[in-house]
Order: sequence, then structure tokens, then C-alpha cells
Amino acid sequence: MTTSPAAIETIMLTAPVIPVIVIHDVADAVPMAQALVAGGLKVLEVTLRTPAALEAIALMKQVEGAIVGAGTVIDTQTLDAALKAGSEFIVSPGLTESLGKAAIANGVPFLPGTANAGDIMRGLDLGLTHFKFFPAMAAGGIPALKALSAPFGQCKFCPTGGVTLETAGNWLALDPVLCVGGSWMIPAGPIDVAAIQRNAAAACSLG
Repeated sequence: MTTSPAAIETIMLTAPVIPVIVIHDVADAVPMAQALVAGGLKVLEVTLRTPAALEAIALMKQVEGAIVGAGTVIDTQTLDAALKAGSEFIVSPGLTESLGKAAIANGVPFLPGTANAGDIMRGLDLGLTHFKFFPAMAAGGIPALKALSAPFGQCKFCPTGGVTLETAGNWLALDPVLCVGGSWMIPAGPIDVAAIQRNAAAACSLG
């Protein structure tokens, strides 16, 4: 079983923004996912940065319409844990040959992070053509991605890292950009379902 570029492209085209979610309290997982999906953002990336993340993925998958994946997957061990939790796609901040081969072998839609031409070429060697551009702003912003994508016309990107509601439209206007990733939909502090749904709807309207 191998992964297909078409599979990750379908996920990337589902909505203009992929919420990048950090879950501290498992109890927040389902209401947060429900609010995001109700606002039109069905693809949810749960970062593996907290002890609650894997359980949150399993719970969020129960929300009707949600497509739930794992972010911050950095090695084959975290890949295995994410897949056991039911992750439907995998996002990584970077790309190693071992992680790329393992993701491909598992047949899971995979979006590895890239910040330079070497990263992209490593991905192309593995048969990958869809990448996260990360950290988008710190890596040079829109001018950097324009320059970086020029030699790689077959590649598509999801800029993530420093993207905001105000700047997302500028990124989405670029031909190689299929979607962006961001965390602005989820305000800091206690979960506010109404605010999350409003923010999700505003993000969805960018598409």
C-alpha cells in the first residue's frame, strides 16, 4: 500500500484553511471539532505537542464531517502513534527519508514540511509533490515561496506559521498554494465555541 499525491490534494482542497490545533484538555476536543466543522473547516490538524493529543484525535474523529489528522509528526515512532489513534492524514514540520518512506508505506496522506529547495528535492525523490511551507513567515514569507516554487511547478503548498486571517488571502492568491494552516480560529483561554465557529466561518469564506 502506498500513498497517493491525489489523496493529500483532496484534503488540501477541502477548505482554504486547515486549523492547527493544540489540545490541552481532552474535554475540549469534541466541542472544538464541532465548532470548526460547523463553521466550514472540516480538515483538522491536531498537533502532537501535548499528552492529550492522541486521545483528542480519536475523539474528534467521531464528529460528523471531521477529517482529523496529526501534526508535529517528527519520526516513525510518532507516526505509528498517530496512525494507531486513527489519524487520517499526517503533517510534519520537516522531512526525513525514514519518515517519508514510512508514511508512504502506510498509505496515509502525508504533508511534510519544507523550507528550502533541498527539502523539496528530497520529497520529490520519494514521489511527494505536496508540501507544507514552514515556518512560512520566518522562512521569508510570500516572496520566499514565490522564489522557491518557481523551479518546482509540479509542487503544491500549504503555508503554515505566522499566517493570519488578514494575510491568508494573499497566500491563497498564489497559484501553487492550495490552502494555508493557522491557529487563529481558536482563541487562547477557556474554549469559546461560538467564537471558534465565527472564526472558522470567516476563514472558510476566504476560499
